[in-house]
Amino acid sequence: MNTEILGIIVMFAAAVALAIPFGKYIAKVYGGEKTLLDPLFNPIEKIFYKISGIVPTREMNWKEHMTALLTINFVWFLLGMGILMTQQWLPLNPDNNPNMSADLAFNTTISFVVNCNLQHYSGETGLSYLGQLWLMFLQFVSAGTGLAAAAILFRAFREKTTVELGNFYDFFLKSCTRILLPVSFVVALLLVFNGTPMTFNGKDQITTLQGDTVEVSTGPAAAFIAIKHVGTNGGGFFGVNSAHPFENPSYFTNMVEMVAQLIIPMAMIFAFGYFIRRKKFAWMIFGVMTVGFLLLAVPNINMEMNGNPAIASMGIDNTLGATEGKEIRLGSAASGFWSIVTTVISTGSVNSMHDSTMPLSGMNELLAMMVNAFYGGNGVGLLNFFIFIILAVFISGLMVGRTPEFMGKKIEAREMKIAMIIALLHPFLILVGTALATAFPEQGASTLNNPGYHGFSEILYEYTSSAANNGSGFEGLGDNNLWWNITTGFVLILGRFLPIIGPIAIAGLLAGKKYIPEGNGTLKTDTSTFGLMVFAVIAIIAALAFFPALTLGPIAEYFSMK
Repeated sequence: MNTEILGIIVMFAAAVALAIPFGKYIAKVYGGEKTLLDPLFNPIEKIFYKISGIVPTREMNWKEHMTALLTINFVWFLLGMGILMTQQWLPLNPDNNPNMSADLAFNTTISFVVNCNLQHYSGETGLSYLGQLWLMFLQFVSAGTGLAAAAILFRAFREKTTVELGNFYDFFLKSCTRILLPVSFVVALLLVFNGTPMTFNGKDQITTLQGDTVEVSTGPAAAFIAIKHVGTNGGGFFGVNSAHPFENPSYFTNMVEMVAQLIIPMAMIFAFGYFIRRKKFAWMIFGVMTVGFLLLAVPNINMEMNGNPAIASMGIDNTLGATEGKEIRLGSAASGFWSIVTTVISTGSVNSMHDSTMPLSGMNELLAMMVNAFYGGNGVGLLNFFIFIILAVFISGLMVGRTPEFMGKKIEAREMKIAMIIALLHPFLILVGTALATAFPEQGASTLNNPGYHGFSEILYEYTSSAANNGSGFEGLGDNNLWWNITTGFVLILGRFLPIIGPIAIAGLLAGKKYIPEGNGTLKTDTSTFGLMVFAVIAIIAALAFFPALTLGPIAEYFSMK
């Protein structure tokens, strides 16, 4: 047990230790400063800009940024639909996998475009290698989109007064080439040398110890799995994701994949502090996020290590913890830790089946996605947290009778309306989707494999994962049908782009306002007191919005076991 806990501490500590210097590097990338990778990527970027006709030095306001972002994402969606619906007739299909239906291609393409990777298909049988490579491309560009959006926020608070917030394509391309690609390359090499396949051959035939001949899927998995974690995407090359021995062969690869999904979300926090020259403010954000993360992770680790009390009461040895749905080579502790990391960060990859975790572990996994602001996905985690900062500043200003100010800019009615819409959008999408699925059981609930409280949790989890752009699931739910593909598809779109547009709109509006120098009466936003205020706002919104639904699902299931 002590060794398992030590492994978790090493994973988390390694991620933090790497994130701090990496955050400084990211700040240099977005600030246009020289980095070690310039000689390698400058010529490549120049070729790209020459072919595309894009002028990377042309400054954009926040509306132009959002127009570029939405346009390029729409193009990727159209291309993805075309590839997935015709993959049967295209090259790189050695296993002769069939075309996707229109509704499944709709859901899959949207899911990968929005950095969610909600998979209503099984990877090795649902896609050709060309389809897998296209989705791997989407995992790069969707992560790059989130990072570029965060870079706009960086620029908005670096200058005292400006409407020029850099160039979206410049931020986007640098995010892909200077940040995502180098880290993914290192992670892919580590996976290849530890047993993850990287080949374009079809299925291998092997003979088991019993003498049976079985076919085993392979493919270009290592590259796919690297960006799935580095880009906080989470889509599995194989159906069972990182519980598969080819995706995650050993405890060492488990540690590599864990650090890979933690490093950029953490680094972006420190990059923000370096970029706007407010390191203390970045540490406040990191502190609040880390406290929230630990309050979810520690109980999960403990509950999964202690195992199921109903099994223990039968006199069965439970010393290995709750092992249902878990891989013995990884253990209950590492699986419990992963279950929160992947839901807090919105990666959505799994190394065990969340449907088999203890009821309150499932509740914490849901809460991690419902809050959606502790570390979060690449770039968007910071944008989500920014909304709570604005709400906390406004509430604090009302408490002391002053006009709310944030970094020298007055927060007025227009910014608050946007912040409240975005804050309420997340619970609206989750709760309305869940209500509709349960109100029309012949559509939503007809595919449940579990009745009662757990079945309700499965429905709640599916819409929560979609709205949070997470992609993990309680896989007792049969989700590949018209209802789930279409309804979650629209939740995916709204849950991705509106929470990007809202914070960027607020940042753009604040950036254009007159700068007010800080005085004695200015609210300090880099203190532990303000951090506590932000945490309280997050907790209150999550508790008020989601507690009734959680009561009907995982909490009720927990008490039914007593």
